[in-house]
Amino acid sequence: MQRQAISAILSGVVFLAGLSELVAQVKPTWSADEQPIADQLRGLRQVPDGARGGVTRQLAIRIRRCPATPNKLRLAEGMANLSTEGDFGQDTLQEVATTLAEALREQPLPDVKGSPAMPYVTLAQLVRYEQVQVSLDAAPFAAAVAKVEAEHERRASADITLQDLNGKEWKLSSLRGKVVLVNFWATWCPPCRKEMPDLDSLYSRFHDKGFVVLAISDEDAAKVAPFVKQQNVKYPVLLDTGRRVSQLFGVEGIPKSFVYDREGKLVATAIDMRTKNQFLAMLAKAGLN
Repeated sequence: MQRQAISAILSGVVFLAGLSELVAQVKPTWSADEQPIADQLRGLRQVPDGARGGVTRQLAIRIRRCPATPNKLRLAEGMANLSTEGDFGQDTLQEVATTLAEALREQPLPDVKGSPAMPYVTLAQLVRYEQVQVSLDAAPFAAAVAKVEAEHERRASADITLQDLNGKEWKLSSLRGKVVLVNFWATWCPPCRKEMPDLDSLYSRFHDKGFVVLAISDEDAAKVAPFVKQQNVKYPVLLDTGRRVSQLFGVEGIPKSFVYDREGKLVATAIDMRTKNQFLAMLAKAGLN
């Protein structure tokens, strides 16, 4: 779940996964036990997908064994944001969520500008969209759960009106009768780039059955257009340079994907990168298979 505009610094390395402003204000000094974990997190995207789930599970257990410090929370949330970049197994996600909940229980965070700190929101998203179970009796977590649910309801009724790179206007409410996948992405985002070939393949496979992909970037056309041409992307790419639609959808990290069925009902949400099989499962909820 990459954070836009906020980078988290772990041992001098920028993690696009991002951490809370509160725990990322100061560059951490890692203990002898923490340093190897931070190093592994830094290289987690280079681990082959087949092994990444097992590595992540072991990291979650190691983090739980660390002393209760702000560093433990930094590691737990960094791991949580990286753990949803694909399909690494439900048991992996459960271990990750358990570790993050424990770190928050040990190191409670105050609100940030009247809203729950980001680690609580990250945990609430895991519970809402990744079907994990946690036990955390904390007011900020309850507020984060309410925030995530309110955002879901807003997305369920939201409309989109944006132009694509060719100047054609697209309106979500005008696509009733079709299955629509709205995907928020950016050229600089590694997980976004990783899932694009699968999205393009699915678009080609199901387009004649009424499947539409609306890929939304908040970057300038001068940056997006050559990238899309180089990647030979076939589905429509829309520009949201003022971030109006991104803010309406509460998109604080990318990639994010939302599937609407032929009646315009929001039936599936992905809070991060999805594999081809995961996308197929989302589309099946809209009756497309």
